[in-house]
Amino acid sequence: MVNDPFKALSHPIRRGIVERLAAGPASVGDATAGFGVSKPAISKHLKVLEETGVLRREVIGRSHQLSLEPAVLSEAADWMDRQRALWGRLFDVVDDYLKEEHPR
Repeated sequence: MVNDPFKALSHPIRRGIVERLAAGPASVGDATAGFGVSKPAISKHLKVLEETGVLRREVIGRSHQLSLEPAVLSEAADWMDRQRALWGRLFDVVDDYLKEEHPR
């Protein structure tokens, strides 16, 4: 399994599926309805989400239930938080420098 939530979230249809599943588990039909693409295209998007570990599929009889794997998305959120903090500090340094060089 490739653990790359950024790959999983790089397409708007996959982000839409993730947003729908954020409310809780759903059938494949409910999670993927209304995107205006073919069933094979939806299958490819679901495959990416499964391969990256973002979602899990449980087969119950003839029904396929999808649910999110929050730990995988949490890793991506943690990385983004670290980047946000780093860039925030860098911008603060630039701001301080500009204030020193060009006082008002």
